[in-house]
Amino acid sequence: MKQFNLQKLQNKLRNKFIKLGVKMLGPETIYFSEDTKIGKNVTIEPYVVIGEKVKIGNNVFIKSFSHLENCKIENKVDIGPYARIRPGVILKEGSKIGNFVEIKKSIIGKNSKINHLSYIGDSDIGKSVNIGAGTITCNYDGVRKSKTRIKDKVFVGSNSSLVAPLTIEDGSVVGAGSVITK
Repeated sequence: MKQFNLQKLQNKLRNKFIKLGVKMLGPETIYFSEDTKIGKNVTIEPYVVIGEKVKIGNNVFIKSFSHLENCKIENKVDIGPYARIRPGVILKEGSKIGNFVEIKKSIIGKNSKINHLSYIGDSDIGKSVNIGAGTITCNYDGVRKSKTRIKDKVFVGSNSSLVAPLTIEDGSVVGAGSVITK
């Protein structure tokens, strides 16, 4: 009986969002929470899970196999495929989160990109930042979590480890394969 009620609820939510203009490819594979809020001109590909406390702006594209929970997605954002957006994340307008990217408790600035295979946690990323493939923020030292701050127009090369606490100044370039501690 419980499974039937869940299925019934999901069908109701899907129909609600379809009527509001959300484009769903394979709607039967997309899961919503009752408190999900979605703007205009949003497209969601198959096999997406939208958990509790998710607010999605206008002109957003969410690709397959992405999972979002307790986050705010502003306008003109692309997510996925295979992205995990965890609690405390704000994706600012025009940002792009690519495949196999996990973000937790972070603000991703306007027009910033994290395209591939990265973990960004406890971070504040400025405008027009490019985070290279395989980059991680090392935010936990075994005792406490620290913050990584990346200011505007920074380029971080692939396979870089950013060891918090850390601030990377405006316009900086981090070479591929770097371990940055200060």
